[in-house]
Amino acid sequence: MSTNLLSTSAATGFGGVVQEYLWNFENQQLRVVYETLGKGSPLLLLPSFSSVSTRLEVGELAKLLAPNFQVVAVDWPGFGESSRPSLNYRPEIYQQFLEDFVKAIFNTCITVVAAGHAASYVLQLVVKQPATFSRIVLLGPTWRGPLPTMGASQQIAALVRELVRSPILGQALYKLNTTQSFLSFMYRRHVFTDAAKITPSFIEKKWHTTQQPGARFASAAFVTGNLDAVREQSDFLELVKSLTVPLMVVIGESSPPKSLEEMNALVALSGVKSVVIPGSLGLHEEYPVVVLEAVQDFLLSPEN
Repeated sequence: MSTNLLSTSAATGFGGVVQEYLWNFENQQLRVVYETLGKGSPLLLLPSFSSVSTRLEVGELAKLLAPNFQVVAVDWPGFGESSRPSLNYRPEIYQQFLEDFVKAIFNTCITVVAAGHAASYVLQLVVKQPATFSRIVLLGPTWRGPLPTMGASQQIAALVRELVRSPILGQALYKLNTTQSFLSFMYRRHVFTDAAKITPSFIEKKWHTTQQPGARFASAAFVTGNLDAVREQSDFLELVKSLTVPLMVVIGESSPPKSLEEMNALVALSGVKSVVIPGSLGLHEEYPVVVLEAVQDFLLSPEN
């Protein structure tokens, strides 16, 4: 495993130093792209999982955090500018990746800020290795993928996943579900709250992300719940109860009802700091300044 510097022409970032981390999993080497910006104590910034997942969604937040932290934002394997091979994407891959990445990139205790579905993976690693982390911020945390949230059974979800993975029909289904009009609809429905920010150029950039070779494999896994690191709310809450590291949760007041219900159950636990701000599941991208204002005292205070 090694890291290499990428030229600015080879990658599109948010102004930091773009590098690749070569990660070996099951005898296959994956190229993982990450970006570092700022000086100070290390902070790992993780984007959410989604069909349009990329480190650029936390780029503005990274720039706001950079005056006080050395921010490292990463494209998850299968997403963004990282390798997108046709693996059977499942929790074990991301659990192992996150553990290996943290070990390879950082040599001191770190802060972690994670959006959406990254929450479970962060919590699992912090419970396993509490000495590696100083504090955690979860932004609009979720633990259950879209289809299971809509009530689809594991059998139906698995059927959809295999259909999307298939060579010809899968490509067609994926393209239908990643058209610019459909992406715009989804953003308006539960990602952003200000429709004025969902411009044609914004959606075009998101669409471009979905059209990269191999993009459908990890995306299908996420949508069908195959990237759910826990299967029950009780397991998710148990992770939080097991923490010895300070935790803060940021909730978008307009989050979808089921997701909001799950988040409220989380922040009801003893010791969890929380704040409600404008936004929905994409609050970290839509309202980065508000997010910073909400979390900076927690992040910068010597004790929590």
